[in-house]
Amino acid sequence: MIRVLVVDDHAMVRAGLSAVLATDGDIEVVAQAENGTDAVAQARTQRPDVVLMDLSMPVSDGIEGTRGVRAAVPDAAVVVLTSFSDRERVERALRAGAVGYQLKDAEPEALRAAVRAASVGQVPLDPRVAGALLPNAPTHALSPREREVLLLAAKGLANKQIARALEITERTVKAHLGSVYRQIGVADRTSAALWARDHLSA
Repeated sequence: MIRVLVVDDHAMVRAGLSAVLATDGDIEVVAQAENGTDAVAQARTQRPDVVLMDLSMPVSDGIEGTRGVRAAVPDAAVVVLTSFSDRERVERALRAGAVGYQLKDAEPEALRAAVRAASVGQVPLDPRVAGALLPNAPTHALSPREREVLLLAAKGLANKQIARALEITERTVKAHLGSVYRQIGVADRTSAALWARDHLSA
């Protein structure tokens, strides 16, 4: 069962999201919060697997809430759920520690899929914001081994797991990832995973 904390300043939205998430029986909304401060308190108490975080809220917004949740419960995956799709907000959310970014007009099944993806270490990014966020480096610039390493990283594998799967050292994995970051123009693992999802096929 995937434990979810829903954060939104509107009670009707929280209730609707809770109903949508519970449809298939593998997701349980264990708590709700109305702002970022409340989200941190609920996360500490309930230890959710995934936090659905609105951005625009009074008292403490979603960016502050994301930072707070990630500091309080590092294992919780924060997925922003908002109406805003501009590049600045997306980048701020990811820098704050969010692993995914979904829009509120998404189909219910897409939202449930995003929660499931986040719970297993994947990066659920709405395709409508991905294009504006990610660079368009040519995929042929990556070596076959770099592609392998990137694809495994995008699936949520840690460096040690990648090293074991490819029978190489962790140091080699780090070197390959560093090369990948430089070539595709990103600075971190999350952005690289998003780029891989849009540019590479497994």
